[in-house]
Amino acid sequence: MSDTISVDVDGRLLSLSNLSKVLYPASGTTKADVIEYYRRVAPVMLPHLRGRAPTLVRAPDGAHGEVFFEKRCPPHAPDWISTSAVGRYDDHQGYEACLVDDLPTLVWVANLAALELHTHQARVTDPEHPTAVVIDLDPGEPAGLLECCAIAVALHDVCDQLGLVAVVKSSGGKGLHLSIPLNNSTSTANDTKRFALALGQLLETRVPDRVTTTMAKVARPGKVFIDWSQNDRSKTTVCAYSLRIRDRPTVSAPLRWDEVQDALDAREPERLVFEAPDVLARVAEHGDLFEANLTVRQELPAS
Repeated sequence: MSDTISVDVDGRLLSLSNLSKVLYPASGTTKADVIEYYRRVAPVMLPHLRGRAPTLVRAPDGAHGEVFFEKRCPPHAPDWISTSAVGRYDDHQGYEACLVDDLPTLVWVANLAALELHTHQARVTDPEHPTAVVIDLDPGEPAGLLECCAIAVALHDVCDQLGLVAVVKSSGGKGLHLSIPLNNSTSTANDTKRFALALGQLLETRVPDRVTTTMAKVARPGKVFIDWSQNDRSKTTVCAYSLRIRDRPTVSAPLRWDEVQDALDAREPERLVFEAPDVLARVAEHGDLFEANLTVRQELPAS
């Protein structure tokens, strides 16, 4: 394969470069492999990106090189890339973001070595109303993924008791992400943040030796930090199906709840660690396990 090629992607001509560069040294995964992953996962990933301003986490020299975050759409972006003004509220001046709404744009950002794509919980057309509550379970060593599984299952049980649907995905690292879909155009970021904190504090009172909602890192060793602050309107969370910048091409992969329980019961956290080829196989078998986050409409309980 030539190291630079021109390809037609749904009618857009793209020049793809440095295709043989290894971006994940431990697995030998090249830039061409990364672009191909995003091309193939696009049917299930794009619905979770569409209409949301992404933060691109770029690693031009791979996982062991310089990493930088890019919120503004690069000035060299093709004129067919859709953009939107983002973050203009209160005294925030905002910025112009690229929108990854279609396959050519996803391939284009992959060619920038934007290995990770993070999104806001609200769409740009309705920035006041997040479409979901997100809860980031972040373990403090020596706690790890299994400890996150136990807390995730407990949170899922609470959601069940409240009559709320919740979905779960791996972070692509040591944690898990729960999402409670809303899609109701009424809940605000303050509502979702308060609710996430309330859930966290409930678990904190039940198992204070295993859970913390305290932001300070000195409170986290050996506990699972329930990061309720991810619901702030200014924050983004890694998108479902995004690669992560690690030694190997792990993915923030949607999971089934029975998989989380089975991994916990077996004491085998590796069951929930998926790399790009694994995720493509899972999508072929199960479709989008995170689809409910886009389709389920529900209201938060009255406080």
